[in-house]
Amino acid sequence: MVKAPAPALVQDLERLLAGFPYARSLPVDPLAQVLPWAGDRRAAEIVGVLASTVAVGNVKSIRTDLTALLARLGEDPRGFVEGFPRRSWRTLLAPWRHRWIRADQMGFLLLRLGEIYERYPGGLEELFLEGAEGPGPEERFAAGVHALSRGLRYGGPGESRSYYEPPPGYLRLFPSPREGGHPACKREVLFLRWMVRRSPPDLGLWTRVDPSILHVPLDTHVYWIARHLGLTRRASRNWPTVVEITRALRTMDPGDPVRFDFALAHTGISGDCPKRPDRSICGRCAVQPHCDLWRGRRRVPRARGA
Repeated sequence: MVKAPAPALVQDLERLLAGFPYARSLPVDPLAQVLPWAGDRRAAEIVGVLASTVAVGNVKSIRTDLTALLARLGEDPRGFVEGFPRRSWRTLLAPWRHRWIRADQMGFLLLRLGEIYERYPGGLEELFLEGAEGPGPEERFAAGVHALSRGLRYGGPGESRSYYEPPPGYLRLFPSPREGGHPACKREVLFLRWMVRRSPPDLGLWTRVDPSILHVPLDTHVYWIARHLGLTRRASRNWPTVVEITRALRTMDPGDPVRFDFALAHTGISGDCPKRPDRSICGRCAVQPHCDLWRGRRRVPRARGA
């Protein structure tokens, strides 16, 4: 358990957020390819699930491969899923691939989404809420993520409803925080941030889920920065670390605990956090005085205008 963040850190995180260059970072984020569908909730869910599922690796390769994948769906993702030729799921998207994620896995995901929408008229929000029960926000959120994961795996809380067996490796794409090892479930949690959080850059299309229960999508950049800012002391990127960092962030903003997530992630992605002391870069960083890499060193002068 870590202590609540010092008021000075909270103030400097606010400064980081206030000066964050969204115009630079948003176009390279997979969220940018979901935002055009904000006017159609079902289409946004479909594109959002695809985008978050392939959100692994560097942003350039994610954008390139996601663009190629979405091109196969055409201009009507909703109609594509509703009319999906089920017998062709293995080959319809081939030869697409992103790192270890294959075309047949994504084809089965589209098949699975069609089954979910037949069973849940309220879409993935209804599926999430079916499981999101518990005495507090941490329990409700973990239970909801578990329900979402089970749904994307099996079509609902029970076993597979599909006539077809999922391809090898498909089930591993959607881990649950309740599984052994308690994985961080970064991609499902990222999708939920996009759908639930109601302030830019996120879409806020799910109106029945309270943003206060959201948890941080724990990628390598957020973990690195959070650890060096003292928001966690845990050595593993797993669900207990997600909870610990989120608890610290919730003390700063109980109603919107993941408000800093986009800025923290892209501070790492952009190279603004060089992962080692570098006066030419770190001197511009709003939270540099709180970073373990500089703690005990002579304070780095801030760059002019920073």
